[in-house]
Amino acid sequence: MATVTCDDGKLFVPTNSFVAGPERGILSAFIPGTETLPAGYRLAPMFKSLTDEIVFERDVPVVLRDGLTIYVDVFRPAGIKPVPALVAWSPYGKAQGTAPDVIGLYGMLGMDVGTMSGLAKFEGPDPAYWCPRGYAVCNPDPRGIGQSEGDSAMFGTQEGQDCHDLIEWLAEQTWCSGKVGMSGTSYLANAQWFTAAEQPPHLAAINPVEGFSDMYRDLVMRGGIPDLGFAERLRRSYAGKSLREDIALEAEAMPLMGPFWEHKAARYDRITVPAYVVASYSNTLHCAGTFRAWRQMASEHKWLRIHNTQEWPDYYDEGNLEHLCHFFDRFLKDEKNGWDETPPVLYAVHDFQGGDTVNHPAGTFPPETVTNTKYFLNGASRALTMQAPVPEIPASYDTATEPALVSFVVRFDSETLLVGYPKVHLWVEAAGANDMELFLLLQKLDAHGSPLSQFTIANQSARMQDLTEGGSSILRYRGADGRLRVSARRLDPTLATEDVPVHSFDRVEKLAPGEAVEVQIELLPIGMRLYAGEQLRLVISGRNLLGPMMPMVRNYVPANTGQHIIHTGGARASYLQLPVVGA
Repeated sequence: MATVTCDDGKLFVPTNSFVAGPERGILSAFIPGTETLPAGYRLAPMFKSLTDEIVFERDVPVVLRDGLTIYVDVFRPAGIKPVPALVAWSPYGKAQGTAPDVIGLYGMLGMDVGTMSGLAKFEGPDPAYWCPRGYAVCNPDPRGIGQSEGDSAMFGTQEGQDCHDLIEWLAEQTWCSGKVGMSGTSYLANAQWFTAAEQPPHLAAINPVEGFSDMYRDLVMRGGIPDLGFAERLRRSYAGKSLREDIALEAEAMPLMGPFWEHKAARYDRITVPAYVVASYSNTLHCAGTFRAWRQMASEHKWLRIHNTQEWPDYYDEGNLEHLCHFFDRFLKDEKNGWDETPPVLYAVHDFQGGDTVNHPAGTFPPETVTNTKYFLNGASRALTMQAPVPEIPASYDTATEPALVSFVVRFDSETLLVGYPKVHLWVEAAGANDMELFLLLQKLDAHGSPLSQFTIANQSARMQDLTEGGSSILRYRGADGRLRVSARRLDPTLATEDVPVHSFDRVEKLAPGEAVEVQIELLPIGMRLYAGEQLRLVISGRNLLGPMMPMVRNYVPANTGQHIIHTGGARASYLQLPVVGA
Protein backbone atom coordinates (compact mmCIF):
# COMPACT_ATOMS: atom_id res chain seq x y z
CA MET A 1 0.00 0.00 0.00
CA ALA A 2 1.64 3.22 -1.19
CA THR A 3 1.86 5.94 1.46
CA VAL A 4 2.07 9.67 0.71
CA THR A 5 3.59 11.94 3.36
CA CYS A 6 2.59 15.62 3.41
CA ASP A 7 4.67 18.52 4.68
CA ASP A 8 2.59 18.72 7.86
CA GLY A 9 3.25 15.05 8.67
CA LYS A 10 -0.10 13.65 7.54
CA LEU A 11 0.07 10.19 5.99
CA PHE A 12 -2.26 9.37 3.09
CA VAL A 13 -3.04 6.04 1.47
CA PRO A 14 -5.41 5.07 -1.38
CA THR A 15 -8.99 5.21 -0.17
CA ASN A 16 -11.71 2.62 -0.69
CA SER A 17 -13.36 3.07 -4.08
CA PHE A 18 -16.80 4.63 -3.92
CA VAL A 19 -19.28 2.67 -6.01
CA ALA A 20 -22.88 3.84 -5.74
CA GLY A 21 -25.41 1.14 -5.06
CA PRO A 22 -27.36 -0.55 -2.26
CA GLU A 23 -24.22 -1.18 -0.19
CA ARG A 24 -23.66 2.60 0.00
CA GLY A 25 -27.30 3.45 0.60
CA ILE A 26 -30.51 3.83 -1.36
CA LEU A 27 -29.75 7.45 -2.37
CA SER A 28 -26.03 6.97 -3.08
CA ALA A 29 -26.21 7.47 -6.87
CA PHE A 30 -24.97 10.85 -8.12
CA ILE A 31 -28.12 12.51 -9.47
CA PRO A 32 -27.99 16.33 -9.06
CA GLY A 33 -31.40 17.96 -8.96
CA THR A 34 -34.34 19.02 -6.82
CA GLU A 35 -37.54 17.16 -6.08
CA THR A 36 -40.37 17.43 -3.59
CA LEU A 37 -41.07 14.42 -1.42
CA PRO A 38 -44.81 14.46 -0.66
CA ALA A 39 -46.44 13.79 2.69
CA GLY A 40 -46.80 10.03 2.96
CA TYR A 41 -43.57 9.40 1.02
CA ARG A 42 -41.71 6.31 2.21
CA LEU A 43 -38.13 5.69 1.10
CA ALA A 44 -38.42 1.93 1.62
CA PRO A 45 -40.95 -0.35 3.35
CA MET A 46 -38.85 -0.67 6.52
CA PHE A 47 -38.88 3.10 7.16
CA LYS A 48 -41.60 5.44 8.38
CA SER A 49 -43.55 7.74 6.07
CA LEU A 50 -43.12 11.50 5.95
CA THR A 51 -45.80 13.55 7.66
CA ASP A 52 -45.06 16.71 5.65
CA GLU A 53 -43.73 17.71 2.25
CA ILE A 54 -39.94 17.97 2.10
CA VAL A 55 -37.87 19.59 -0.64
CA PHE A 56 -34.87 17.39 -1.46
CA GLU A 57 -31.91 19.14 -3.14
CA ARG A 58 -29.54 16.39 -4.19
CA ASP A 59 -25.78 16.47 -4.91
CA VAL A 60 -25.49 20.25 -4.62
CA PRO A 61 -21.92 21.55 -5.28
CA VAL A 62 -20.22 23.70 -2.62
CA VAL A 63 -16.82 25.30 -3.32
CA LEU A 64 -14.38 25.44 -0.40
CA ARG A 65 -11.82 28.19 0.21
CA ASP A 66 -9.06 26.26 -1.60
CA GLY A 67 -11.22 25.80 -4.71
CA LEU A 68 -12.18 22.16 -4.14
CA THR A 69 -15.82 21.18 -4.63
CA ILE A 70 -17.76 18.99 -2.22
CA TYR A 71 -21.32 17.75 -2.66
CA VAL A 72 -24.16 17.97 -0.18
CA ASP A 73 -27.77 16.85 0.11
CA VAL A 74 -30.23 19.33 1.58
CA PHE A 75 -33.65 18.48 2.98
CA ARG A 76 -35.86 21.48 3.81
CA PRO A 77 -39.49 22.28 4.48
CA ALA A 78 -41.64 23.11 1.49
CA GLY A 79 -42.62 26.78 1.32
CA ILE A 80 -40.95 30.17 1.04
CA LYS A 81 -40.29 31.02 4.69
CA PRO A 82 -36.53 31.02 5.45
CA VAL A 83 -35.46 28.39 7.98
CA PRO A 84 -32.29 27.61 9.95
CA ALA A 85 -30.14 24.64 8.91
CA LEU A 86 -28.60 21.73 10.81
CA VAL A 87 -25.33 20.23 9.53
CA ALA A 88 -24.36 16.56 9.96
CA TRP A 89 -20.63 16.48 9.18
CA SER A 90 -18.81 13.15 8.92
CA PRO A 91 -16.96 10.96 6.38
CA TYR A 92 -19.80 8.46 6.44
CA GLY A 93 -21.49 8.78 3.05
CA LYS A 94 -24.44 11.16 2.97
CA ALA A 95 -26.70 8.25 1.99
CA GLN A 96 -25.06 5.72 4.32
CA GLY A 97 -27.95 5.79 6.77
CA THR A 98 -29.77 3.19 4.65
CA ALA A 99 -26.75 0.96 3.99
CA PRO A 100 -27.21 -2.69 5.07
CA ASP A 101 -24.37 -2.50 7.60
CA VAL A 102 -25.99 0.48 9.34
CA ILE A 103 -29.46 -1.10 9.36
CA GLY A 104 -27.91 -4.29 10.70
CA LEU A 105 -26.06 -2.37 13.39
CA TYR A 106 -29.20 -0.63 14.58
CA GLY A 107 -31.04 -3.94 14.55
CA MET A 108 -28.29 -5.59 16.59
CA LEU A 109 -28.81 -2.96 19.27
CA GLY A 110 -32.54 -3.58 19.36
CA MET A 111 -33.47 -0.25 17.73
CA ASP A 112 -36.62 -0.01 15.62
CA VAL A 113 -35.58 1.44 12.25
CA GLY A 114 -39.29 1.91 11.56
CA THR A 115 -39.11 5.02 13.75
CA MET A 116 -36.72 6.60 11.21
CA SER A 117 -37.23 7.84 7.65
CA GLY A 118 -33.98 6.60 6.10
CA LEU A 119 -33.18 10.18 5.03
CA ALA A 120 -30.86 10.78 7.98
CA LYS A 121 -27.13 10.48 7.66
CA PHE A 122 -25.74 7.72 9.90
CA GLU A 123 -25.70 9.17 13.45
CA GLY A 124 -27.26 12.43 12.25
CA PRO A 125 -30.56 14.35 12.52
CA ASP A 126 -33.55 12.87 10.71
CA PRO A 127 -35.17 15.30 8.23
CA ALA A 128 -38.52 13.59 8.87
CA TYR A 129 -38.42 15.02 12.40
CA TRP A 130 -36.69 18.34 11.84
CA CYS A 131 -38.19 19.62 8.59
CA PRO A 132 -41.80 19.70 9.89
CA ARG A 133 -40.47 21.71 12.86
CA GLY A 134 -39.00 24.37 10.62
CA TYR A 135 -35.41 23.25 10.04
CA ALA A 136 -33.37 22.20 7.03
CA VAL A 137 -30.90 19.31 7.33
CA CYS A 138 -27.66 19.30 5.33
CA ASN A 139 -25.85 15.99 4.76
CA PRO A 140 -22.41 16.69 3.24
CA ASP A 141 -19.80 14.42 1.74
CA PRO A 142 -16.58 16.06 3.01
CA ARG A 143 -13.52 16.35 0.79
CA GLY A 144 -12.40 13.01 -0.60
CA ILE A 145 -15.70 11.24 0.23
CA GLY A 146 -18.09 10.00 -2.46
CA GLN A 147 -17.93 12.35 -5.45
CA SER A 148 -16.36 15.23 -3.47
CA GLU A 149 -12.96 16.37 -4.67
CA GLY A 150 -9.63 16.18 -2.84
CA ASP A 151 -8.06 13.83 -0.33
CA SER A 152 -10.03 13.05 2.82
CA ALA A 153 -8.67 14.48 6.06
CA MET A 154 -9.23 12.60 9.30
CA PHE A 155 -10.11 14.77 12.30
CA GLY A 156 -8.70 18.18 13.08
CA THR A 157 -8.43 21.73 11.79
CA GLN A 158 -8.83 20.87 8.09
CA GLU A 159 -12.30 19.48 8.69
CA GLY A 160 -13.13 22.45 10.90
CA GLN A 161 -12.18 24.88 8.14
CA ASP A 162 -14.11 22.94 5.49
CA CYS A 163 -17.26 22.82 7.62
CA HIS A 164 -16.82 26.53 8.35
CA ASP A 165 -17.02 27.16 4.60
CA LEU A 166 -20.12 24.99 4.25
CA ILE A 167 -21.87 26.81 7.09
CA GLU A 168 -21.19 30.18 5.48
CA TRP A 169 -22.46 28.86 2.12
CA LEU A 170 -25.66 27.60 3.73
CA ALA A 171 -26.27 30.95 5.43
CA GLU A 172 -26.29 32.66 2.03
CA GLN A 173 -28.95 30.42 0.48
CA THR A 174 -32.29 32.11 -0.17
CA TRP A 175 -34.17 29.47 1.81
CA CYS A 176 -31.90 29.87 4.89
CA SER A 177 -32.62 32.27 7.76
CA GLY A 178 -28.90 32.88 8.16
CA LYS A 179 -28.55 30.75 11.27
CA VAL A 180 -26.90 27.33 11.21
CA GLY A 181 -26.52 24.66 13.88
CA MET A 182 -24.78 21.30 14.08
CA SER A 183 -25.97 18.03 15.57
CA GLY A 184 -25.05 14.36 15.65
CA THR A 185 -23.25 11.64 17.55
CA SER A 186 -19.73 10.20 17.55
CA TYR A 187 -17.78 11.51 14.53
CA LEU A 188 -20.54 14.08 13.98
CA ALA A 189 -19.93 15.31 17.52
CA ASN A 190 -16.16 15.35 17.10
CA ALA A 191 -16.50 17.53 13.99
CA GLN A 192 -18.46 20.09 16.01
CA TRP A 193 -15.58 20.80 18.40
CA PHE A 194 -13.26 21.61 15.50
CA THR A 195 -15.82 23.56 13.48
CA ALA A 196 -16.94 25.69 16.42
CA ALA A 197 -13.29 26.52 17.15
CA GLU A 198 -13.07 28.05 13.64
CA GLN A 199 -15.88 30.41 14.71
CA PRO A 200 -18.00 30.59 11.54
CA PRO A 201 -20.01 33.83 11.85
CA HIS A 202 -23.32 32.10 11.12
CA LEU A 203 -22.86 29.09 13.41
CA ALA A 204 -25.43 29.76 16.14
CA ALA A 205 -25.46 26.57 18.26
CA ILE A 206 -24.03 23.05 18.46
CA ASN A 207 -25.24 19.73 19.82
CA PRO A 208 -22.28 17.32 20.21
CA VAL A 209 -23.51 13.92 21.37
CA GLU A 210 -20.70 11.69 22.65
CA GLY A 211 -17.59 12.38 20.59
CA PHE A 212 -13.88 12.32 21.38
CA SER A 213 -12.16 15.70 21.28
CA ASP A 214 -8.44 14.86 21.44
CA MET A 215 -7.44 12.22 18.90
CA TYR A 216 -4.21 11.31 20.69
CA ARG A 217 -5.63 11.00 24.20
CA ASP A 218 -9.05 9.60 23.24
CA LEU A 219 -8.59 7.48 20.13
CA VAL A 220 -5.12 6.15 19.36
CA MET A 221 -3.00 6.54 22.52
CA ARG A 222 -5.30 6.59 25.53
CA GLY A 223 -3.07 6.42 28.58
CA GLY A 224 -0.03 6.47 26.28
CA ILE A 225 -0.93 2.96 25.07
CA PRO A 226 -1.05 2.38 21.27
CA ASP A 227 -4.46 0.73 21.10
CA LEU A 228 -5.26 1.22 17.40
CA GLY A 229 -8.09 -1.25 16.88
CA PHE A 230 -10.87 1.30 16.45
CA ALA A 231 -8.71 3.64 14.34
CA GLU A 232 -8.07 0.70 12.02
CA ARG A 233 -11.80 -0.08 11.96
CA LEU A 234 -12.53 3.50 10.84
CA ARG A 235 -10.61 2.89 7.61
CA ARG A 236 -13.59 0.99 6.23
CA SER A 237 -15.80 4.06 6.52
CA TYR A 238 -13.83 6.15 4.01
CA ALA A 239 -14.78 5.78 0.35
CA GLY A 240 -14.01 8.19 -2.46
CA LYS A 241 -11.92 8.79 -5.56
CA SER A 242 -8.46 9.69 -4.24
CA LEU A 243 -6.50 9.35 -0.99
CA ARG A 244 -7.46 9.20 2.68
CA GLU A 245 -5.51 10.13 5.77
CA ASP A 246 -4.59 7.15 7.97
CA ILE A 247 -4.52 8.09 11.64
CA ALA A 248 -3.41 4.59 12.72
CA LEU A 249 -0.25 4.85 10.59
CA GLU A 250 0.33 8.35 11.96
CA ALA A 251 0.16 7.03 15.53
CA GLU A 252 2.75 4.39 14.72
CA ALA A 253 5.02 6.96 13.08
CA MET A 254 4.56 9.66 15.78
CA PRO A 255 3.95 7.93 19.12
CA LEU A 256 4.64 11.02 21.27
CA MET A 257 2.46 14.08 21.71
CA GLY A 258 3.72 17.04 19.68
CA PRO A 259 2.63 19.76 17.22
CA PHE A 260 1.09 17.23 14.84
CA TRP A 261 -1.29 15.84 17.45
CA GLU A 262 -2.03 19.28 18.89
CA HIS A 263 -3.81 20.06 15.59
CA LYS A 264 -6.01 17.04 16.25
CA ALA A 265 -7.05 18.25 19.70
CA ALA A 266 -9.95 20.70 19.88
CA ARG A 267 -9.16 24.30 20.80
CA TYR A 268 -11.71 24.47 23.58
CA ASP A 269 -10.98 28.11 24.40
CA ARG A 270 -12.24 29.09 20.93
CA ILE A 271 -15.58 27.30 21.29
CA THR A 272 -17.92 30.12 22.26
CA VAL A 273 -21.30 29.25 20.69
CA PRO A 274 -24.20 27.92 22.78
CA ALA A 275 -23.75 24.18 23.24
CA TYR A 276 -26.02 21.35 24.35
CA VAL A 277 -23.60 18.50 25.07
CA VAL A 278 -24.76 14.92 25.66
CA ALA A 279 -22.53 12.32 27.33
CA SER A 280 -22.61 8.97 29.10
CA TYR A 281 -20.35 7.31 31.64
CA SER A 282 -20.42 4.00 29.82
CA ASN A 283 -19.02 4.78 26.37
CA THR A 284 -15.34 3.93 26.75
CA LEU A 285 -14.53 5.57 23.39
CA HIS A 286 -16.29 8.91 23.80
CA CYS A 287 -16.65 9.49 27.52
CA ALA A 288 -13.39 11.25 28.42
CA GLY A 289 -13.35 13.50 25.35
CA THR A 290 -16.96 14.63 25.73
CA PHE A 291 -16.58 15.57 29.40
CA ARG A 292 -13.25 17.27 28.68
CA ALA A 293 -14.72 19.42 25.92
CA TRP A 294 -17.69 20.40 28.06
CA ARG A 295 -15.42 21.35 30.98
CA GLN A 296 -13.00 23.42 28.95
CA MET A 297 -15.11 25.07 26.24
CA ALA A 298 -15.44 28.83 26.58
CA SER A 299 -19.16 28.96 25.77
CA GLU A 300 -21.09 31.21 28.11
CA HIS A 301 -24.24 29.20 27.41
CA LYS A 302 -23.57 25.46 27.73
CA TRP A 303 -25.55 22.53 28.99
CA LEU A 304 -24.59 18.92 29.77
CA ARG A 305 -27.01 16.00 29.82
CA ILE A 306 -25.62 12.64 30.95
CA HIS A 307 -27.76 9.65 30.00
CA ASN A 308 -27.64 5.98 31.00
CA THR A 309 -27.93 4.10 27.69
CA GLN A 310 -26.14 3.90 24.33
CA GLU A 311 -25.85 7.04 22.23
CA TRP A 312 -27.96 6.07 19.20
CA PRO A 313 -31.15 5.01 21.05
CA ASP A 314 -30.75 8.08 23.23
CA TYR A 315 -30.24 10.43 20.26
CA TYR A 316 -33.37 9.30 18.41
CA ASP A 317 -35.59 9.03 21.52
CA GLU A 318 -38.72 11.16 21.01
CA GLY A 319 -38.51 12.85 24.41
CA ASN A 320 -34.85 13.71 23.95
CA LEU A 321 -35.56 15.09 20.47
CA GLU A 322 -38.22 17.35 21.92
CA HIS A 323 -35.76 18.62 24.53
CA LEU A 324 -33.15 19.26 21.83
CA CYS A 325 -35.72 21.04 19.68
CA HIS A 326 -36.36 23.51 22.52
CA PHE A 327 -32.63 24.24 22.60
CA PHE A 328 -32.40 24.88 18.87
CA ASP A 329 -35.65 26.88 18.88
CA ARG A 330 -34.05 29.13 21.49
CA PHE A 331 -30.77 29.78 19.67
CA LEU A 332 -31.60 29.23 15.98
CA LYS A 333 -35.06 30.83 16.03
CA ASP A 334 -34.65 33.22 18.98
CA GLU A 335 -37.79 31.88 20.65
CA LYS A 336 -38.27 32.85 24.29
CA ASN A 337 -39.40 29.37 25.29
CA GLY A 338 -37.99 29.03 28.79
CA TRP A 339 -34.91 27.09 27.72
CA ASP A 340 -32.67 29.44 29.71
CA GLU A 341 -34.19 28.02 32.90
CA THR A 342 -32.87 24.54 32.04
CA PRO A 343 -30.34 23.40 34.68
CA PRO A 344 -26.76 23.55 33.35
CA VAL A 345 -26.33 19.84 34.14
CA LEU A 346 -28.75 16.92 34.10
CA TYR A 347 -26.97 13.76 35.19
CA ALA A 348 -27.78 10.06 35.42
CA VAL A 349 -27.07 7.61 38.24
CA HIS A 350 -26.53 3.88 37.60
CA ASP A 351 -27.36 1.26 40.17
CA PHE A 352 -26.73 -1.78 37.87
CA GLN A 353 -29.92 -3.49 39.05
CA GLY A 354 -32.64 -1.81 37.02
CA GLY A 355 -33.01 1.21 39.29
CA ASP A 356 -31.14 3.83 37.27
CA THR A 357 -32.33 7.42 37.62
CA VAL A 358 -31.81 10.26 35.13
CA ASN A 359 -32.09 14.02 34.80
CA HIS A 360 -30.79 14.93 38.24
CA PRO A 361 -30.31 18.73 38.09
CA ALA A 362 -27.04 20.37 39.07
CA GLY A 363 -25.26 23.66 38.54
CA THR A 364 -22.06 21.96 37.48
CA PHE A 365 -20.38 18.56 37.22
CA PRO A 366 -19.43 17.19 39.64
CA PRO A 367 -22.35 18.58 41.69
CA GLU A 368 -21.49 21.20 44.27
CA THR A 369 -22.13 18.79 47.15
CA VAL A 370 -19.39 16.35 46.11
CA THR A 371 -16.33 15.82 48.31
CA ASN A 372 -13.27 14.01 46.96
CA THR A 373 -12.60 11.22 49.45
CA LYS A 374 -9.51 9.01 49.63
CA TYR A 375 -9.72 5.24 50.11
CA PHE A 376 -6.29 3.75 50.74
CA LEU A 377 -5.16 0.41 49.33
CA ASN A 378 -4.14 -2.23 51.86
CA GLY A 379 -1.89 -4.89 50.35
CA ALA A 380 -2.41 -7.30 53.24
CA SER A 381 -6.20 -7.27 53.66
CA ARG A 382 -6.90 -6.20 50.05
CA ALA A 383 -9.33 -3.68 51.50
CA LEU A 384 -9.91 -0.03 50.70
CA THR A 385 -9.76 1.87 53.97
CA MET A 386 -10.08 5.47 55.17
CA GLN A 387 -6.62 5.27 56.78
CA ALA A 388 -3.36 4.28 55.10
CA PRO A 389 -1.92 1.02 56.46
CA VAL A 390 1.27 1.04 58.49
CA PRO A 391 3.79 -0.32 57.67
CA GLU A 392 4.14 -0.49 53.87
CA ILE A 393 2.65 -3.69 52.40
CA PRO A 394 3.03 -4.47 48.67
CA ALA A 395 0.67 -6.48 46.48
CA SER A 396 1.88 -8.02 43.23
CA TYR A 397 1.02 -10.19 40.24
CA ASP A 398 2.92 -11.97 37.48
CA THR A 399 1.94 -10.57 34.09
CA ALA A 400 2.45 -13.93 32.37
CA THR A 401 0.11 -15.99 34.53
CA GLU A 402 -3.55 -15.92 35.46
CA PRO A 403 -5.15 -13.85 36.78
CA ALA A 404 -2.49 -11.12 36.27
CA LEU A 405 -4.27 -8.71 38.59
CA VAL A 406 -4.81 -7.58 42.16
CA SER A 407 -7.95 -6.01 43.57
CA PHE A 408 -9.12 -4.09 46.62
CA VAL A 409 -12.66 -3.90 48.04
CA VAL A 410 -14.70 -1.64 50.31
CA ARG A 411 -18.19 -2.40 51.66
CA PHE A 412 -20.55 0.52 52.31
CA ASP A 413 -22.62 0.44 55.51
CA SER A 414 -25.10 3.03 54.27
CA GLU A 415 -26.39 4.18 50.91
CA THR A 416 -23.65 6.12 49.10
CA LEU A 417 -23.81 8.19 45.92
CA LEU A 418 -20.72 8.73 43.75
CA VAL A 419 -20.94 11.42 41.06
CA GLY A 420 -17.91 12.95 39.39
CA TYR A 421 -14.33 12.14 38.50
CA PRO A 422 -12.60 9.25 40.30
CA LYS A 423 -8.86 8.77 40.02
CA VAL A 424 -6.16 6.45 41.34
CA HIS A 425 -2.82 7.47 42.85
CA LEU A 426 -0.37 4.56 42.95
CA TRP A 427 3.20 3.70 43.83
CA VAL A 428 4.27 0.99 41.36
CA GLU A 429 7.38 -1.02 40.52
CA ALA A 430 8.25 -3.46 37.73
CA ALA A 431 10.37 -6.52 38.50
CA GLY A 432 12.04 -7.93 35.42
CA ALA A 433 10.92 -5.11 33.10
CA ASN A 434 11.55 -1.42 32.52
CA ASP A 435 7.94 -0.44 31.82
CA MET A 436 4.36 -1.31 32.80
CA GLU A 437 0.99 -1.05 31.12
CA LEU A 438 -1.71 -0.81 33.77
CA PHE A 439 -5.44 -1.36 33.23
CA LEU A 440 -7.86 -0.38 35.98
CA LEU A 441 -11.56 -1.01 36.61
CA LEU A 442 -13.84 0.40 39.30
CA GLN A 443 -16.49 -2.28 39.64
CA LYS A 444 -19.66 -2.51 41.69
CA LEU A 445 -20.34 -5.75 43.62
CA ASP A 446 -23.61 -6.73 45.21
CA ALA A 447 -23.87 -7.51 48.90
CA HIS A 448 -22.77 -11.10 48.20
CA GLY A 449 -19.67 -10.07 46.26
CA SER A 450 -20.97 -10.80 42.76
CA PRO A 451 -19.83 -8.35 40.05
CA LEU A 452 -22.63 -6.29 38.48
CA SER A 453 -22.93 -5.04 34.92
CA GLN A 454 -25.70 -3.66 32.77
CA PHE A 455 -26.56 -3.43 29.10
CA THR A 456 -26.85 0.02 27.57
CA ILE A 457 -29.03 -1.30 24.72
CA ALA A 458 -32.44 -2.94 24.37
CA ASN A 459 -31.15 -6.18 22.86
CA GLN A 460 -30.10 -8.45 25.73
CA SER A 461 -30.44 -11.76 23.89
CA ALA A 462 -28.19 -14.80 24.27
CA ARG A 463 -26.20 -13.68 21.22
CA MET A 464 -25.67 -10.26 22.76
CA GLN A 465 -24.62 -11.89 26.01
CA ASP A 466 -22.02 -13.81 24.00
CA LEU A 467 -20.86 -10.75 22.09
CA THR A 468 -20.30 -8.72 25.23
CA GLU A 469 -18.83 -11.47 27.40
CA GLY A 470 -15.24 -10.34 26.87
CA GLY A 471 -15.61 -7.09 24.96
CA SER A 472 -17.97 -4.60 23.31
CA SER A 473 -17.63 -2.40 26.37
CA ILE A 474 -19.82 0.40 24.98
CA LEU A 475 -22.76 -2.01 24.84
CA ARG A 476 -22.40 -3.47 28.33
CA TYR A 477 -21.27 -1.25 31.19
CA ARG A 478 -19.06 -2.81 33.84
CA GLY A 479 -17.83 0.32 35.61
CA ALA A 480 -15.33 3.15 35.24
CA ASP A 481 -12.03 2.13 33.66
CA GLY A 482 -8.61 3.73 33.20
CA ARG A 483 -5.23 2.86 31.76
CA LEU A 484 -1.64 4.12 31.71
CA ARG A 485 1.74 3.17 30.31
CA VAL A 486 3.98 4.00 33.26
CA SER A 487 6.81 5.41 31.12
CA ALA A 488 4.25 8.08 30.04
CA ARG A 489 3.44 9.03 33.64
CA ARG A 490 4.55 12.69 33.54
CA LEU A 491 1.65 15.00 34.32
CA ASP A 492 1.05 18.07 32.17
CA PRO A 493 1.35 20.94 34.69
CA THR A 494 -0.89 23.20 32.59
CA LEU A 495 -3.74 20.71 32.14
CA ALA A 496 -3.79 18.39 35.18
CA THR A 497 -6.19 19.19 38.02
CA GLU A 498 -6.92 17.74 41.42
CA ASP A 499 -9.92 15.94 39.92
CA VAL A 500 -8.51 14.83 36.57
CA PRO A 501 -4.84 13.90 36.02
CA VAL A 502 -3.72 14.79 32.49
CA HIS A 503 -0.43 13.45 31.13
CA SER A 504 1.87 15.28 28.73
CA PHE A 505 2.77 12.18 26.67
CA ASP A 506 5.75 14.09 25.28
CA ARG A 507 8.52 11.87 26.69
CA VAL A 508 9.41 8.31 27.66
CA GLU A 509 10.67 7.69 31.21
CA LYS A 510 11.59 4.03 31.63
CA LEU A 511 11.90 2.40 35.04
CA ALA A 512 15.23 1.48 36.56
CA PRO A 513 15.61 -1.89 38.34
CA GLY A 514 14.06 -1.68 41.80
CA GLU A 515 12.64 1.80 41.18
CA ALA A 516 9.16 2.56 42.56
CA VAL A 517 7.44 5.53 40.94
CA GLU A 518 4.34 7.57 41.67
CA VAL A 519 1.58 7.58 39.03
CA GLN A 520 -1.85 9.14 38.78
CA ILE A 521 -4.45 7.50 36.55
CA GLU A 522 -7.69 9.04 35.37
CA LEU A 523 -10.77 6.85 35.64
CA LEU A 524 -13.79 7.69 33.51
CA PRO A 525 -16.40 9.82 35.31
CA ILE A 526 -19.16 8.02 37.16
CA GLY A 527 -22.66 8.36 38.54
CA MET A 528 -23.15 5.32 40.76
CA ARG A 529 -25.41 4.47 43.67
CA LEU A 530 -24.34 1.87 46.23
CA TYR A 531 -26.94 0.58 48.66
CA ALA A 532 -26.14 -0.50 52.20
CA GLY A 533 -24.09 -3.70 52.14
CA GLU A 534 -22.93 -3.34 48.54
CA GLN A 535 -19.27 -3.13 47.65
CA LEU A 536 -16.87 -1.34 45.34
CA ARG A 537 -13.89 -3.18 43.87
CA LEU A 538 -10.79 -1.57 42.36
CA VAL A 539 -9.03 -3.93 39.94
CA ILE A 540 -5.44 -3.31 38.79
CA SER A 541 -4.24 -5.56 35.98
CA GLY A 542 -1.57 -6.05 33.35
CA ARG A 543 -4.24 -7.05 30.83
CA ASN A 544 -7.00 -5.22 29.03
CA LEU A 545 -9.89 -5.86 31.41
CA LEU A 546 -12.74 -4.80 29.11
CA GLY A 547 -11.58 -6.14 25.75
CA PRO A 548 -12.31 -4.30 22.49
CA MET A 549 -14.91 -1.54 22.71
CA MET A 550 -16.97 -2.73 19.73
CA PRO A 551 -17.57 -5.92 17.74
CA MET A 552 -15.11 -6.48 14.90
CA VAL A 553 -12.45 -4.33 16.57
CA ARG A 554 -9.03 -5.85 17.20
CA ASN A 555 -8.29 -6.41 20.88
CA TYR A 556 -5.17 -4.81 22.29
CA VAL A 557 -2.60 -7.18 23.78
CA PRO A 558 -0.33 -5.39 26.30
CA ALA A 559 3.44 -5.61 26.01
CA ASN A 560 3.89 -6.50 29.69
CA THR A 561 6.54 -8.83 31.07
CA GLY A 562 7.78 -9.64 34.55
CA GLN A 563 6.06 -8.81 37.79
CA HIS A 564 4.01 -5.75 38.72
CA ILE A 565 4.30 -4.56 42.31
CA ILE A 566 1.71 -2.19 43.80
CA HIS A 567 3.06 -0.53 46.94
CA THR A 568 0.58 0.33 49.68
CA GLY A 569 0.85 2.04 53.05
CA GLY A 570 3.73 3.66 54.85
CA ALA A 571 5.74 6.15 52.80
CA ARG A 572 4.19 4.74 49.59
CA ALA A 573 0.51 4.98 50.34
CA SER A 574 -1.55 4.28 47.23
CA TYR A 575 -5.17 5.39 47.16
CA LEU A 576 -8.40 5.58 45.19
CA GLN A 577 -10.07 9.00 45.19
CA LEU A 578 -13.86 8.93 44.93
CA PRO A 579 -16.35 11.79 44.38
CA VAL A 580 -18.79 11.22 47.24
CA VAL A 581 -22.01 13.23 47.27
CA GLY A 582 -22.66 14.80 50.66
CA ALA A 583 -19.61 13.25 52.30
